[in-house]
Amino acid sequence: MLVLFETPAGLSLFKVLDENKISESTDLANDFETPEGASKIVKLKAFKKFKDNTDALAAATGFIEGKISKGLKKFLKKVVVDAGLKDQLAVQDAALGKAIKDSLDVPCVTNTAISELYRGLRQQAPSLLGISEENMGLMSLGLAHSLSRYKLKFSPDKS
Repeated sequence: MLVLFETPAGLSLFKVLDENKISESTDLANDFETPEGASKIVKLKAFKKFKDNTDALAAATGFIEGKISKGLKKFLKKVVVDAGLKDQLAVQDAALGKAIKDSLDVPCVTNTAISELYRGLRQQAPSLLGISEENMGLMSLGLAHSLSRYKLKFSPDKS
């Protein structure tokens, strides 16, 4: 199983090393308490850094709206479709999973166990991606500000 994970730094694809652990979601939280434990569950397969804040904003809004952005489609085509991988792709949002399935014919899965996996990935993302927690925090803050301006700009309640 592959896991699509989006951060303010870029798009990443993880390979699940032990799929049995995913189904036993009670142990999953304990396994992600340390970076060493997390690295026994998942391994980084691919990472695509965002070029700039505009690129990150486009990907984030696509994830929020359940749509596949141009950058995400290109990333998945290159690392999954063109590589001939037949694994299921774990996604956090069912609407995004449907869009990926329709667009690229990649089987997607989302459920409560996947949600637990995403919690663990978020907790250990800096160590798994090799990015300092301080830098990840700064990128998150910048993206959050951009997202709030985007939402305000296109708000139907604005007069």
